[in-house]
Amino acid sequence: MAAKKAAKSARLSVGKAGKTAARAPSAVKPAKMIRTLSPPVQPMAAPDIPVKTHKYRVGETVYYTSPTFGRAAATGSYTVVKLLPSEGDDYQYRIKSSGEAFERVAKESQLDRA
Repeated sequence: MAAKKAAKSARLSVGKAGKTAARAPSAVKPAKMIRTLSPPVQPMAAPDIPVKTHKYRVGETVYYTSPTFGRAAATGSYTVVKLLPSEGDDYQYRIKSSGEAFERVAKESQLDRA
């Protein structure tokens, strides 16, 4: 039985070309390296998206139509004083009439070119 074990271990230690294979005694495998993108890449914005801007400019004369609900305002000719940010899909403007002492806020949908 000992002869069989010796023959088996001799076969395992001999390579295909007849050379003895060098084995490392119980070598520990190194940890796998995980590669990631560094630094993180931001996705590019789509260049085809049109950017909506204000229709009217500061100093431009516009015709204001008051809303049908709530307090009635003076419909007529106004001057754009300031561009305001949008509220939903509609830009807002600060407008002033020469006949009033105060300014109003109007949506772009309530204004027309004078």
